[in-house]
Amino acid sequence: MFGLFKSKSFRDEQLGELARSRGRWRGSLALEADVSVPLALSGTRSEPDPEAVALAREVATHLATWRPTIEQALFEHYGPYAEAGAAGDPPPASEATPNIATSDQVWPHVSLVYVSIALLDGVLTTELGYDTAWDEEHTLGAQFQAGEFIELCGSVLPP
Repeated sequence: MFGLFKSKSFRDEQLGELARSRGRWRGSLALEADVSVPLALSGTRSEPDPEAVALAREVATHLATWRPTIEQALFEHYGPYAEAGAAGDPPPASEATPNIATSDQVWPHVSLVYVSIALLDGVLTTELGYDTAWDEEHTLGAQFQAGEFIELCGSVLPP
């Protein structure tokens, strides 16, 4: 009975199979030969938004140019946690705050957990969701519009 209301899957030559679930088109995005992350795209019940699909196809290409900006934003987010640790405030029980001296040292302490492309305030926005070793309570969202960095949101919900 419920199959009557289920959207058919959508196949993209580069992105592969996308299926509609919880209001988004979902699949995975290959970023490197052995690295892929969950992908969520906006769209209608019948297909993903064509612009969102086009943006998703470009994420792997843009990632190299976005990396320094994301790196700096993550390092700035890390700062208050490092200061709290230096002041003697105890870190969460599961892991001590890592010692990161420069922005390029953030990468061993973060992991990309999803890519989402959806409307934010009426503008199609690419969001890269990161989990960090120093902020276990939040997923951080690096947001880009038209290829330009907008902000690092300190607490986002994975799509």
